[in-house]
Amino acid sequence: MTVFRAFSAQQVLTDLKAEVTDGQVLTDPATLKQFSFSKRLSDDDSGLALAYVEAQSTQDIQGALKIARKYHIAVVPQSQTTSTVIGSDGIAGCLILSTAKMNHILEISKEDSVAVVEPGVVNGDLDHEARKQGMFYAPDPGSKPMSGIGGNVATNAGGMSTVKYGATKDNVLGLKVVLADGREIKLGGRTLKQAFGYDLTQLMVGSEGTLGIITEVIVKLMPIPLGTPVMGVAFFDSMTALAKAVTAIRISGVYPTMLEALDGNTVIALDRYEKNHYADNNGAMLIFKLDNGGEASMNVVKQLLADQRAGHVTITTDPTEQAQLERLRQDMLPAVFAGQNHIMEDMAVPLSQLAPLMDYIQDLGQRLDVKIYTAGHAGDGNVHPTLIWPKDVTEVPENVIIALQEMFHKTLELGGTISGEHAVGMLKNQWNNAELGEDVDQLQHQIKALFDPMNLLNPKRKIN
Repeated sequence: MTVFRAFSAQQVLTDLKAEVTDGQVLTDPATLKQFSFSKRLSDDDSGLALAYVEAQSTQDIQGALKIARKYHIAVVPQSQTTSTVIGSDGIAGCLILSTAKMNHILEISKEDSVAVVEPGVVNGDLDHEARKQGMFYAPDPGSKPMSGIGGNVATNAGGMSTVKYGATKDNVLGLKVVLADGREIKLGGRTLKQAFGYDLTQLMVGSEGTLGIITEVIVKLMPIPLGTPVMGVAFFDSMTALAKAVTAIRISGVYPTMLEALDGNTVIALDRYEKNHYADNNGAMLIFKLDNGGEASMNVVKQLLADQRAGHVTITTDPTEQAQLERLRQDMLPAVFAGQNHIMEDMAVPLSQLAPLMDYIQDLGQRLDVKIYTAGHAGDGNVHPTLIWPKDVTEVPENVIIALQEMFHKTLELGGTISGEHAVGMLKNQWNNAELGEDVDQLQHQIKALFDPMNLLNPKRKIN
């Protein structure tokens, strides 16, 4: 079919370069390919961007959105490109709008217990700088050394410390956001309480770039706890037994900062990856941490582990040994992914339903003959089953797809969510009706239409 174009790509790029004056507009094939396509699963809706806009100011963002409105071009926000759900891959002919170079820590206020940062600031860098002043930034996703605060906010990232300190949403006080029409709005502030107006700050948290572009974030900082942190490992006959022990610890009053679960398959993979011998202990591994509470709290944990028939319990206060245990959890993914095709999932259930979900996942793998490695942030009910299949099988096997569908349905049946902390992106946007219900699903689209009536911001992500 003949298409009578109203404008050429060159016209768009000429106008775009005139508006983006502080940053850069890159169009070389290598850059476009690098940032348009992740190494993760993709589909036919992904495609090569028209331009990669490396913004360095709010004005650059406003300029790029002006051109997007003029020519009706989709805009895909990016920061450090660590999305696992095709939340920031390119769309054919889009503008990729990167805030990675907007990476300045604008303020760290010990007195107010806040930091003010640009969206490209890496999570771990903020934490490192805060600790120089006796404070720390609590959210601790597995991508802490590389993910940006803006992306953390856009996806409501969770992580290992959520059990005590909450997810990203619990640590965001205020935002500056550029809307699709070019206005920059200020939401929230630096007060620890705020009850005026509708809470648009939290509406933006987890919106995945579909409602606006984050340009500044005010986050809470916490004082570094007094005392010596304690970490340890314990082993159980099964993930179900581990889940019951986690529940006992979680409600005991000791307030752990980490309760991480690794099933037997994952422990074996880690041994292979790191040349350890943890699998010799058999069964599932629990990694736990208390960042304060002292000897009394540790004694409670020891007794609970004994009551729950944990074996091979090891406890340490040595910083080097603790770092090794944290690295063990962080290396879980490369250990499991090595040499295999994989899909890592992200569900969360009420704490009382964690053990039933663990049982179900194990039975499901056996019934459908799917190899499943299960790990997760057990302290907050967040489970990450990884389904794998041979590297030489290019298409996702049918039994893997069926396993995912059944796993999602079971999670919803147990009162859970099929996205605990990784966001929705394009991998799960067809499940909105199933999880939210028809009325709320419709309301989600109405909110999107209010903020972005031309549907330019990250279309087909979050909701479809």
